Amino acid sequence: MVVTEQSRHTPHPLPGRRVAATVGLLSVAAAVGTGHLVAGLLAPRSSPFLAVGDAVVRLSPSWLTEFAKGAFGTADKPVLLAGTAVLLVVVAAVIGLAARRRVLPGVVGVVGLGLAGLLAVVTAPGVGPVDLVAPLAAPVAGVAVLGWLRGLAGGAGGGRPAGGGPSRRAVLIGSSVAVGLVSVGAGLGGALVGGGLVESRRAVSERLARIRPARAAPAIPAGAAFPESGTPPFVTANPDFYRVDVALRVPAVTAEEWRLRVHGMVDDELTLTFDDLLARPLLERTITMTCVSNEVGGPYISTATFLGVDLREVLREAGVRPGADQVLSTSTDGWTAGTPLDVLLEPERGALLAVGMNGEALPPEHGFPVRMVVPGLYGFVSATKWVVDLEVTTFAERQAYWLQRGWGRLAPIKTQCRIDSPRGFATAPAGRVVVAGIAWSQPVGIGGVEVRVDGGPWQGAELATEVGGDTWRMWRTAFDLAPGSHTVQARATDRDGVTQTEERAAPIPDGASGWPALIFTVS
Repeated sequence: MVVTEQSRHTPHPLPGRRVAATVGLLSVAAAVGTGHLVAGLLAPRSSPFLAVGDAVVRLSPSWLTEFAKGAFGTADKPVLLAGTAVLLVVVAAVIGLAARRRVLPGVVGVVGLGLAGLLAVVTAPGVGPVDLVAPLAAPVAGVAVLGWLRGLAGGAGGGRPAGGGPSRRAVLIGSSVAVGLVSVGAGLGGALVGGGLVESRRAVSERLARIRPARAAPAIPAGAAFPESGTPPFVTANPDFYRVDVALRVPAVTAEEWRLRVHGMVDDELTLTFDDLLARPLLERTITMTCVSNEVGGPYISTATFLGVDLREVLREAGVRPGADQVLSTSTDGWTAGTPLDVLLEPERGALLAVGMNGEALPPEHGFPVRMVVPGLYGFVSATKWVVDLEVTTFAERQAYWLQRGWGRLAPIKTQCRIDSPRGFATAPAGRVVVAGIAWSQPVGIGGVEVRVDGGPWQGAELATEVGGDTWRMWRTAFDLAPGSHTVQARATDRDGVTQTEERAAPIPDGASGWPALIFTVS
């Protein structure tokens, strides 16, 4: 074959736009998969993809996070991750197109994404040197795959082989490799994170089953709920317990590696292991928890029987110094909550370092291996999950996560109630209509609930058997109603005789208020 001067200088055909975009997608996918895999091997929290999502949550204004909770409920985190993935797909396609003529612009794009992931990791709380490996490995893999696939796809102009080059087949092979990296990264990374956690939690559940609490929770009486009238069961099953937090990835801390440091304004700093907790007297308490993000009549309230160590006794053992007014608790993922010290030291408050929930170890999404539970306070100031640090300090010295964002400081739970039956806009048969729901006012307890229809006189409701001031109380009553549309309202009164206010308030900064109301139809 004779090679002419003209053929020697014929420009190498460009890959088609579709092929170029695909090369970009696969390069970024390889970077994401590699980052997740390395994070799973070394430091799960350092996955660049998840770190970027965490940074979005951390930096978002309060109104945006509350909008996401209201719009998507407990699906807010999957929605955020899905949105991040869609944005990555768009950026990756642009990177591929930018690398059609020269690979350098594509390299700059992949490295730029890598720097964004690195920045998200290094600005997260509690970062260590090992956390830097995954975000550094990710762009290296992405650049390598980009250069390789770009070279293979160089002759695939318009999607057809040019000059006899095996580009179409080569790109297909490269695609399989890159997609394989993603699958291995996501799958193996998740398995590495979750395998030890599952075994640890199983072992803890078996240990707890053999322990008799020093003080058991009273049995739940048969008349504590009215499920036949539409109320929820008195104790919420673990899978149904509400979850609201800022963690995109459930932290994976085994009981064996868990440590709790108690320090700050104390006489004797403590470091406790999980075995240290189980060696102490374990107390069982049935407690209703509610989130400050709960709108009037909202779903973020549940009840469970928790098993744990009296937090007051741990603080007393450490020796709290005069002048302290806050316990700043920190989760393993760096989230913080500031709890009023005087509340934790109340003899009858019953704050726990909980290790069990409804007869088993805490579920991972609810704080395994250890979390805080403080009756009577909204969770954002008291219910730290995956807790690893307690610093006795002052509110003037340290501000917790949500206090920095303008939320309340003390956050006692407000007296509230909810109408569970009939449902809003439901249709009930004509005649006697049963209205039922729940009410709560921790730690005082509920003394009464009143209900009215269409603005008429208030009617006292039947209360279920009381379990305790730290738990919700079910109620129900009935009305003879004619066919048509009706509006029902309810209000609760605590055991001190204080009735919940009619004045409407948004959940932020310190809890919603107002009377719940809904419209339904009688046919």
